[in-house]
Amino acid sequence: CSVKCQKEHRPKHKRACKKRAAELRDEILFKQPESSHFGDCPICCLPLSLDQSKSSLYSCCSKLICIGCALANHKLQDKEEEIRKSCPFCRQPVSSTEKEADRNTKKRIEVNDPVALRQWGYRRYSEGDHKSAFEYWTRAAKLGDASAHYELSHSYQEGTGGVEKNEKLEMYHLEQAAIGGHPSARNNLGCAEGKNRRHDRAMKHLIIAANLGYDNSLKLLRTFHAEGIVSKEDLASALRGHQAAVDATKSPQREAAEVYRNGSLLKGEGAWLRVNK
Repeated sequence: CSVKCQKEHRPKHKRACKKRAAELRDEILFKQPESSHFGDCPICCLPLSLDQSKSSLYSCCSKLICIGCALANHKLQDKEEEIRKSCPFCRQPVSSTEKEADRNTKKRIEVNDPVALRQWGYRRYSEGDHKSAFEYWTRAAKLGDASAHYELSHSYQEGTGGVEKNEKLEMYHLEQAAIGGHPSARNNLGCAEGKNRRHDRAMKHLIIAANLGYDNSLKLLRTFHAEGIVSKEDLASALRGHQAAVDATKSPQREAAEVYRNGSLLKGEGAWLRVNK
């Protein structure tokens, strides 16, 4: 119903309106996201792994680049003997100092880049300025950043950042993060529903998270299957979905990059992957 309709006929169908609104919300909430909140690598266009050690965030453009493309760029520039390395996406010079990286991030903040806003929120939080962190995450969340919504849910859960504990807002931001493909948020929603004995809703959340490749949700589903809460068919489907999500993040280029990275780190030469993390 429109606002006008609700005002004019509220006494007649208030309960029906609320029920329908909840149904519409659930349709959005329980829709399987196409990918996790990390999305795809903007270069090879393959889904990014949930393992953050397998990608690098570049402050110049706020792009998350997979380990395979980061290494390919590194080797190409080594071959061409470039003195100043450049970003594999925007081709801007890679910052060589923390001050340069901070300057790049601030430039992105000036144009309301949600990733830069979220990352600066992390910086403020690590420095103990929780109120400022909350403000940056709020700005990023308004621009649709799922990770920022996830951090706001923690703020309302713990009562940090200058706000009081608020379970309603905590759940709202968890739901927004989950809708945006954040598997940890989805897993937390499943746990919350499980505590409230709403097992059907809990299982839906956990299955969606497992289908995004989230290991913890798959472990919980195995536990619930052993307790007779999850059917054999649902667990089998979740196992297939989880494996498909994990396999989608793999490629020969990425696997070769992992081998190269591990060897580089042993030799103390792994800086190519740690740029602007």
